[in-house]
Amino acid sequence: MNKEYKLTESAILYSDNHLLIVNKPSGISVQADNSGELSLDEMVKWYIKEKYQKPGNVFAGVVHRIDKPVTGIVIFARNSRSLARVNELFKERKMRKVYWAVVKDQPPVAADTLTHWLKKDGQKNITKAFEKEVPGAAKSWLDYETLGQSDQYCLLKVVPHTGRQHQIRVQLSKMGCAIKGDVKYGARRGNEDRSIHLHAREISFEHPAGKGTIHVVAPVPDEALWKYFEKAMT
Repeated sequence: MNKEYKLTESAILYSDNHLLIVNKPSGISVQADNSGELSLDEMVKWYIKEKYQKPGNVFAGVVHRIDKPVTGIVIFARNSRSLARVNELFKERKMRKVYWAVVKDQPPVAADTLTHWLKKDGQKNITKAFEKEVPGAAKSWLDYETLGQSDQYCLLKVVPHTGRQHQIRVQLSKMGCAIKGDVKYGARRGNEDRSIHLHAREISFEHPAGKGTIHVVAPVPDEALWKYFEKAMT
């Protein structure tokens, strides 16, 4: 682990003895990949070790992942019991997740539910969306709503109801609204920093130790278009 890296306090959205919720920047994998770069879970373990002076190995269970170019909320469990409980909430679909997506083209209607059958292509690391059921595909759906508009882009609020690989990216693209910077799914050009304009904005769920409902909102990246839309929404 790169001991010189410090996960800043500004990236911590929530912290207690059970959970640590982080606002992930783009370009970092939640778990280690074949790039050899430091992953977010390694950063989180080092943060906990330093902040709380933990001897030996530190537990930081990965509850869920978001894609490397995506920003926003990622939850880590600080003990195995919390990890099991939060995983159960995900499986039971008792987590409410809200994403913000910036797209180039206006959707055909301002708000709608999108339903597709998604099939993963592991060799190409892409997901394909079909209008009808096909062998090996999983039914997937999300709700979207248009929140705002600039001269060239639209801001969509997206609430996924299933958790497939690249689900929001491929479903919005299938609708004709590729996410800004997401060349893998139809954007005209990439962003200079290789990010895409998809942000895990909010999450709500019951605390694994019975401490009530947690509701967390992640500030958008410090980038002009994101800041424009965030200001417009406040």
